[in-house]
Amino acid sequence: MTESSRADRFVQELADLKIPDPAAGHGALWLRAGVTLLVLGPVVAVLAYLMSHNTSDALVQRDALTIALAGVALSIVGAALFLRYSLTGVLRYWMARQSYDLALLADRLPDRAGEEYDEVGVPQR
Repeated sequence: MTESSRADRFVQELADLKIPDPAAGHGALWLRAGVTLLVLGPVVAVLAYLMSHNTSDALVQRDALTIALAGVALSIVGAALFLRYSLTGVLRYWMARQSYDLALLADRLPDRAGEEYDEVGVPQR
């Protein structure tokens, strides 16, 4: 079995399962956007904190509070995006590994096409 035939078989199995090709998607872009938002959120919150402490105007302090809450929201959205797309990559790798292991195991089993099975699936001798 060559590498290309195994890869071709895996691509065919993915096509049969109707799983989209990860290279065609925007997963990496969303992952980078999540990391960016995850970093940008605390920066915005710290800037809002500094803005609120450098003034005695209550209106500016309330604006800073709103900006800080927006920073927290950005962090939460960034964390959700990062988790979603990083877990997708890990699970996709895990599924490919499982598929490969099961195919390898199936190749090792002897051919038992002619055997008959009882009600619980045990081959009859």
